[in-house]
Amino acid sequence: MLSVRDLSIAYRTGRKESVDAVTGVNLDLYEGQSLALVGESGCGKTTLGLGLLRLLPGLGEITSGSLVYRLKDGTRADLLKLKPEPLRRFRWNEAAMVFQGAMNAFNPVARIFDHFADTLRDHSDGKRWTKKAVEARAGELLETVRLDPDRVLPSYPHELSGGMKQRALIALAIALDPQVLVLDEPTTALDLLTQRQIVQQLHELRRKFGFTMVFITHDLGLAAELADRVATMYAGRIIETGSARDIFHEPKHPYTAGLINAVMPVKGDRPALESIPGYPPSLKAMPPGCPFHPRCAFATAECRTAPVGLDVLTERPQGMTHSAACLHHDRITLTRKESSNV
Repeated sequence: MLSVRDLSIAYRTGRKESVDAVTGVNLDLYEGQSLALVGESGCGKTTLGLGLLRLLPGLGEITSGSLVYRLKDGTRADLLKLKPEPLRRFRWNEAAMVFQGAMNAFNPVARIFDHFADTLRDHSDGKRWTKKAVEARAGELLETVRLDPDRVLPSYPHELSGGMKQRALIALAIALDPQVLVLDEPTTALDLLTQRQIVQQLHELRRKFGFTMVFITHDLGLAAELADRVATMYAGRIIETGSARDIFHEPKHPYTAGLINAVMPVKGDRPALESIPGYPPSLKAMPPGCPFHPRCAFATAECRTAPVGLDVLTERPQGMTHSAACLHHDRITLTRKESSNV
């Protein structure tokens, strides 16, 4: 569906200054798959998601790489070369995004109906949408996410609860049957029960509409439940990728293992939680060699000087190859200490 090669994204911080937020990302997205991007806040997950749809804010710029996408008609297009009009038709019609924070994703002075009407009319490829047709399509989608159209469509965003806004946003994103859906922290700020409902509905929507999904999250439990594949990001780079089983049962990068050890499992024994020492590096002053080496217990002199790329550990088809950017991946095992708490 999508082939990402050597993608780098920078933000301008001054007239002649910029900071690299995403560096050298190579990634393939396959039809029907769910890919989770995980990592700490500030690692570049959201920037990468926005870059895939060319939705970066004004100070953001894709500085290198290519984004080759397979359109619905079977032809391929480099998204970085699309002119404004083809790009407008691409968004929402071919690929759509559920933005982080439903509280702020809607226009506060427009009714939910108006959001559906604008999206359907502005991003459809030549189809005319009457008010009746918009109401019918919006109503169908809202019922799919278990919302009452008569209650939701005439409402302003502030008149809906957080969970209702999130589900309405998901319904809006799939209004034009996109092939790819990018979701940025879709359960942030929601209670556990509402999170559970959102996850169940995403499973149902994938089965019904068959879209490919990129899921951005720092919630590893959510990633384990929704993802077929997982890519771990650190300091703007992908440092490990593989199947969900590879990542959560046999991680081969110390940062991935550290993320898992910092989360309490939902069943089984209660292990001691271990935080990752130190802090992520400044993107304006990246350390030489492996960017994780200042926080890594396995770091050697070579890690501090030599550039480290993704090494293939287990090759599999459909992007399920397990790769890690670590010189000592053969020493990494997922071990959890017993809790000292009674």
